[in-house]
This record gives sequence, C-alpha cells and structure tokens, in this order.
Amino acid sequence: MTVITEDGVRLWAERSGATGSTDPLVLCHGGPGLWDMFEDVAAMFDDRTTVIRWDQRGCGRSERCDGPWTTDRFVADLDAVRRHFGLDRAALLGHSWGAQLALSYTLAHPERVSTLVYVSGNGIGPVSDWHAAYKENLASRLDGQEPPEDAREQVVLQWSADFADRERALERARRMADPWFEINYACNSALNTETKQSWGTPELRAACRDLDVPVLIVDGAEDIRPRSAVDSLAEALPRVRRTVLPGTGHVPWAEAPDAFREAVAGALPTRPQGLRRRP
Repeated sequence: MTVITEDGVRLWAERSGATGSTDPLVLCHGGPGLWDMFEDVAAMFDDRTTVIRWDQRGCGRSERCDGPWTTDRFVADLDAVRRHFGLDRAALLGHSWGAQLALSYTLAHPERVSTLVYVSGNGIGPVSDWHAAYKENLASRLDGQEPPEDAREQVVLQWSADFADRERALERARRMADPWFEINYACNSALNTETKQSWGTPELRAACRDLDVPVLIVDGAEDIRPRSAVDSLAEALPRVRRTVLPGTGHVPWAEAPDAFREAVAGALPTRPQGLRRRP
C-alpha cells in the first residue's frame, strides 16, 4: 500500500490484522535511515487489532528522495500514515530511533495517540550522557572481531551486538537484514545531528511533564545503550510504566517474545463498545 505525503513523497505501508477491541497499533521502526523490521511484532498483535507498518521517507521500500531529514518532517509523515488509514486515534509503538519519533509525534499530537509504547529508546537527555558508554559496550561485545569486507555483513556484525544471547546473535542479526535495503546514510547523519543539537533541553523535559498520554517504556536489561539514559524520560512523564526484560538486548521481542507481547498487550487500551475505526 502506498501513502502519499502532502509534499508528494510515496511511503510504503502495510496493514494487517482486523478491527479489534483495541485502538489500531502503528509501528515506528528504528534507524534513522533503516526500514521496517516489525513483521514478528505485527504478528504478535494482529489477532486483536489492526497493525500498521511503514517505511520512513527515503528508506527501505519507500520512495528515495532528498529529504528533508528533520523530525518535524517525519512527524508529518507519520500523520500522513494515520490519515491514509482513516484513524482518529492510534496506539504508537516505536523502537530505538522510532521510539524517539513516536514520542515526538505524541508530544505534537497528544489527542491522536491513545498510548505510547517506547521500546529501547535513549531518553530525553543529551546524547553525550550515554553515547560514549554505548561505543565502549559495542566494542566489548564484539570483542575485537574483524569487520568483514562485505558492507552488508559489516552491518550484520554490528547489529549482532544488540543481542544478549551471543550464541544466536549473528543468526538474529542476519534475519533483521533479510530483506536488505541500502541504509540511507544522509538521513541517518542529518537526524542524528539534529538530535545532538536539540535533545536534552529544559523545554523538552517540560513538554514531557505535561504529556497526558499513558506511556509504557520497555527496555532490554542487557542493551548496550545504557538504560540509565531512559531515566530522564521516565522521571519526566506523569503517566508512565516501565518494564525491563531480563536477558534481552536492544531487540527485546526477538529474545523474549512472550514477555514482550504480554507487556505490550497489557498497555493497549480497550475501546468503548461500538467505537470503530473510520473507513
């Protein structure tokens, strides 16, 4: 399915599941510059609700374009996805950079979000609070392994560090890379630069303190990105629960699928009887 934004960019999107007893669930993938890898997550919930996946602009199966690569633009694209599927309100689940995007959307449009599931994000403090420790943990987990010559395999090796179970790490990372699309490094660089410049402000903390939307934070206890970074968000939000899944890394649904599904399912709000998604 194709979503066309107001500036004419074509976004890949897919809807699965059926109208159920909870608000539709829209998934926001990580990156920036990557693509949707949420097939397993969608399958966890499409027996109870409509699940919508999409590739962010210029990434994956979406149309290649020249940006713009800004959070405001990506928030507008997410709203275009919402409108395309006729949703008055939806639950959002974002992972990693997608958690940051989903939070940014919720702050901009709280009336359109019934709940936010914030998975493996990095909080609202400055990037400098956690990035050096992340690089150290990444190097430690890879333990001096020589990067392969193939570009795709280099990425797979780095992604393997995101899994706590080292015996299955490469297998799981290769599954994430299938199908493989070229990483949009221009998108990645621009959005990461914007985050370094704009995250960690008093204004952002104040906006989170005023957010009247329920939020579930889901962390993998062994994520190489320090989980202490997420404390800044948990402490600011007035309506928040936090679930830490032991023995899991940055991709908790892959290493603890049952616990992940149970945690997220418990956060999805039940719609009042008779309330249905618009056609």
